[in-house]
Amino acid sequence: MKYSNNFDGNGRQGAVQNREINPVAERHEHTTPTAAETIVRIEQPKALPVKPDSEKEEQQSPSQPEQGKEESQPKPNKSRRLLLLVGAGVMVVLAGVFGIRWWMYASTHQSTDDAYVTNDVHPVSSRINGTVTEVLVNDNQHVQAGQLLVKLDPRDYQVQLQQTQAALEAAQRQANAAQSNVNLASGNALGNTQLAQGNVASAKAGISTAIASVKASQAAVPAAQALVNQTQADLVKAQADYNRYKTLYAQGAVPRQQFESAQDTYYVDVAKKNSAIQGVLQAQANLAQAQENVTKAQGQLAAYQGGLVQARATREQTKVNQAQYKAALAQIDQSRANLNNANLQLSYTNIVAPSAGRVGNKSAQIGQRVQSGTPLMSITQDDPWVVANFKETQLAHMRIGQSVEVHVDAIPNHPFIGYVNSFSPGSGATFALLPSDNATGNFTKIVQRIPVKVVFDPNSIRGYESRIVPGLSVEIDVNVK
Repeated sequence: MKYSNNFDGNGRQGAVQNREINPVAERHEHTTPTAAETIVRIEQPKALPVKPDSEKEEQQSPSQPEQGKEESQPKPNKSRRLLLLVGAGVMVVLAGVFGIRWWMYASTHQSTDDAYVTNDVHPVSSRINGTVTEVLVNDNQHVQAGQLLVKLDPRDYQVQLQQTQAALEAAQRQANAAQSNVNLASGNALGNTQLAQGNVASAKAGISTAIASVKASQAAVPAAQALVNQTQADLVKAQADYNRYKTLYAQGAVPRQQFESAQDTYYVDVAKKNSAIQGVLQAQANLAQAQENVTKAQGQLAAYQGGLVQARATREQTKVNQAQYKAALAQIDQSRANLNNANLQLSYTNIVAPSAGRVGNKSAQIGQRVQSGTPLMSITQDDPWVVANFKETQLAHMRIGQSVEVHVDAIPNHPFIGYVNSFSPGSGATFALLPSDNATGNFTKIVQRIPVKVVFDPNSIRGYESRIVPGLSVEIDVNVK
């Protein structure tokens, strides 16, 4: 520091301290100025007016420079308050803009997150009993309507088809024979002279018919015997299954249901075998009856030569033949119905897709024994939609055909477009298993929700069809203006 002697206006000498500021010493003597003080100090240097010497001496006094320096520094609280006021104003403006936009959006839209994607799901099951031999589709595979999905073992139903075809042919032969008898008997309406000749011819025709019946009966016997053999084979298999399941059930290896199923199958096959044996006996009886008819026709050939009595017997026989012919026609119709049913049962061994869609919940496996109605898989159709449960207070301005924005949780940041398709005929509580009864007990008003069907715009979901599946949660925004 340097000191110089100066004189004031009164002639007195005063010591005026002239200091040369040392930056290092200043840094230790004073605190570091704030940002606001620095800004003020930068803006402070200006051209000052020239003052008198007296004023200069007063300014150079030790106490006055420090006092002037303190008065020239602004308070930092004013700057902070200004920044806070500006920030608060900006926040108020942003909040106002956001609030106005939210109010404008909320006044023209109705939203809910109580919504989900749904679709028609068609169950695929077996219509007959059988064993799965082929499974031609995989999980999540897309299939077309009528596409073959599962094959069952067709051999049992092919045998049934052959049996019904044989029965139909036998019925047709019987009808032809009966029709021949009717034609021959009806032609015997001749005079007394020609009556005998007609009776003789009728008797010969009856012999031919009886021989044809014998041949038909002889053909029926092997068929009935073949049925016995088949039922015997089924019975042997059923008995083996029954014994095996009986042992397994006794050991606790299989449930009682499988044991009873094997037992029932065994009893049914026993009944089938007995019925087939009765069929053989009936066919043999028919054969004996046909042979007897041959003998009878031969006797009638001699008897019809007697005259008028034989003619009357022929007229009665004609009525019998007509009844037999009608019965044969009915048997033909029944055999045709059985044949159609056998063809239908055989066609059920090929299980096809009921509609186009994707395969899900597949449980069919090769070698699986299925019963009628056993579920094998499900087909999810290709046209999903959304069921949105809106509060009843949100439906005042909602109409069919209004535009909808759909946000699927599984596909974020990609809104889809749809439209309101229809409204449910009742609230969700109306179709509940145990709907509430407001007429009982204390009443508390609860806002009900109405299911609204929303259909996707096909162009909006193009490329996302496989990702929009039933059960996904969605959020719905309906433009009600």
